Amino acid sequence: MASRRELADCIRVLSMDAIEKAQSGHPGAPMGMADMAEVLWRHALKHNPQNPKWINRDRFVLSNGHASMLLYALLYLTGYDLPLSELKNFRQLGSKTPGHPEFGVTSGVEMTTGPLGQGIASAVGMALAEKMLAAQFNRPNFSVVDHYTYCFVGDGCLMEGVSSEASSLAAIWNLGKLIVFYDSNGISIDGKVDGWFAEDVAARYRAYGWQVIDAVDGHDHEAMDLALQGALSDTLHPSLLILNTHIGLGSSRQDQSSCHGAPLGENEIARTKAAYGWKEPAFVIPEEMLKMWDGRAKGAQYEAEWNALFDAYKEAYPEEASELSRRMRGDLPEQFDKTWELLLKNVVEEKKLCATRKASQHCLEYFTAVLPELFGGSADLAGSVCTMTKLSKPLVFPEGNGNFCYYGVREFGMSCIMNGIALHGGFIPYAGTFLSFADQAKNALRLAALMQTHAVWVFTHDSIYVGEDGPTHQPIEQIAGLRLTPGLRVWRPCDSLETAYAWKDAITFSGPTCLILSRQNLTFEHEANVDYPIEKGGYIISDCQGQPSLIFLATGSEVHLALQAAEELTKEGVLVRVVSMPCTQLFDSQSADYKESILPKGVRKRLAIEAGAEDYWWKYVGLDGDVVGMHSFGLSAKAGDVGKYFGFTTEQVIARAKKLLDE
Repeated sequence: MASRRELADCIRVLSMDAIEKAQSGHPGAPMGMADMAEVLWRHALKHNPQNPKWINRDRFVLSNGHASMLLYALLYLTGYDLPLSELKNFRQLGSKTPGHPEFGVTSGVEMTTGPLGQGIASAVGMALAEKMLAAQFNRPNFSVVDHYTYCFVGDGCLMEGVSSEASSLAAIWNLGKLIVFYDSNGISIDGKVDGWFAEDVAARYRAYGWQVIDAVDGHDHEAMDLALQGALSDTLHPSLLILNTHIGLGSSRQDQSSCHGAPLGENEIARTKAAYGWKEPAFVIPEEMLKMWDGRAKGAQYEAEWNALFDAYKEAYPEEASELSRRMRGDLPEQFDKTWELLLKNVVEEKKLCATRKASQHCLEYFTAVLPELFGGSADLAGSVCTMTKLSKPLVFPEGNGNFCYYGVREFGMSCIMNGIALHGGFIPYAGTFLSFADQAKNALRLAALMQTHAVWVFTHDSIYVGEDGPTHQPIEQIAGLRLTPGLRVWRPCDSLETAYAWKDAITFSGPTCLILSRQNLTFEHEANVDYPIEKGGYIISDCQGQPSLIFLATGSEVHLALQAAEELTKEGVLVRVVSMPCTQLFDSQSADYKESILPKGVRKRLAIEAGAEDYWWKYVGLDGDVVGMHSFGLSAKAGDVGKYFGFTTEQVIARAKKLLDE
């Protein structure tokens, strides 16, 4: 029978072989981490390779995603739908084994990783989701939500500040079912890390409130077994296992940065395999070892036992069982459509003059009443971003009850945790901060777009009209940057009606959404008994008789400005159309005929108006058009004075329009 070290060698040789064939990749980390992977994946991890979406599986996150071949080897060896041919196709076009793990591409990959630190931060979100679902659905003798979240991290992950943001919260939240394996090899791309990462990590994590089990030999399987048992025995505190390992174990490049991100070469691989005592050809794993690694039978047993428990749970608690299943499927409840109709009726009847951040809160009052999966929060700005409702209940620990989270001043950590919650399932997380601080969260938003996580970011204080707080708090380039992110829907509504449509879309869309909302009050801009196709992302909010000679395009607070300017120009005989475009991504996805009906190619005089960076709008106005926008940072002054200074008045817009018409 093969030894545990030999079973770990299976991971090492597959990693070396795949990276060599691809002539690209990171062999050092998989070689150093293979032993800890054997400890977890063969002896502790509850999962079913034949059903990667089993609700009660343990979650596993490879935060140091450059070690992707470690994960691909594990998935292949344990019996996931990842054949050996895909390992041979590592990093090639169209393969299921991309350079870094990608959620939705490879069966068994729980999240996209590679940007260091985000894996552990999102693992915190997964563990929080498990804790909250358990608090909501478990009953005496029925622990139907009962699993762990495991995460592998490297030195680089713990250097990233976001790991600190999330790890601090993990302890406060008593996430005792979060266990992190720290591959402490002391090497990063630039060399030995003691010149730039010399802190006492154990002391740091103990200060957070974690259980820390340190000074463990990361190549001693029995020592790691004991460390893991110690972690499993403490369900109140998250655990960090500090495992001392050797990057590139067994190779002549062991403990050197040269084995981090380059193939070892055929001669070095042969020498290393000989040091292991490995005699098989490339990509060949002995049948005996394949059988010892195969996790399908054990996984099927895990799930069968849980299914039996859940069947009994359904008998005893049918409503709870049905609700848990619905939420984990991601289905909306039947009453959602009725709630939407009631909200829409209320908004149209009231025609409120209000800030869209307040309109957003009004929508949440309706939706949180029928969507228990909505989980809110803010980055220390709950009152300002209006993400709390009358039904919001702050989390209480150690139980994990509640539906609202105070993340503190941690925009990046908050966003990563939101991704983790969404990936776990059972919740639609939403949380808010000021739009200018979206920059701190941007990499998590990018990852959300890559993974298409169902999460909602509420970004308020959306423009120079923040006023006296000045340019540090007045977003300029942020909206354009978010719109340029593929797969990320960005809404900037002009009033409470568009805000309602934005929230409906955010809830029904399966991917990530950013709501860009005003601090200041905005006029209700829609007429009664008119069916505006707001859901198309761009539409005619005011029109003329016949073909227009000028088209205004605007979003948010500038729609009112466009309507005022159009009204004055109409009095002078100018045929003007006003297009509101609250979600450019949705508008761009419409048919060519629809887009032509809104922006006819024959109308070349187009003026876009938005109190943000102007460059984005040239694709709509063309070379014959113009943009009233921002080409500098803002100023600290009263909101009206700032707007006037930068050209956002009716008179200045009319002047720009007339100049455009005269050209």
